[in-house]
Amino acid sequence: MKRLRRPLCLLACCGLTSAALGATTLAPAINWMSALFTKENYHSMTLRGSRASFPASGEINVVNLNLTAFSGDATNRVETVILSTAATVLIKEDLARGDQGMRLIRDDLEATGTQWTYDHAHKKVSLHGRVRIVFNAELKNLIK
Repeated sequence: MKRLRRPLCLLACCGLTSAALGATTLAPAINWMSALFTKENYHSMTLRGSRASFPASGEINVVNLNLTAFSGDATNRVETVILSTAATVLIKEDLARGDQGMRLIRDDLEATGTQWTYDHAHKKVSLHGRVRIVFNAELKNLIK
């Protein structure tokens, strides 16, 4: 009976050790991509990166992020593209954020800045540093 207990004890210890390490032992993903869909099964967002690591549950650190947000309906129209050299994506909160530079591209404007957050649920971008916005839309009756 003692011989059986030792291997079981060793297996239990190995299991506890691997469970405690969890996501920190996952190797980073190279050329990573993830597509997200709405409840109606329409394309909502695509996330791409040259490298993705998973330091905690629901958190993804992405190098060279390319975030493409879609309309989420049958038109499957691209609404926004966000490019950043380094970002953190929080899946459960539906957020992407970063301290380094980012570029936002839409049909009606382009923006660049640092210290940014993208809230996908509200389709809202916040830029807090070195902000530059170029409007591609016509501003009628601006000067009267």
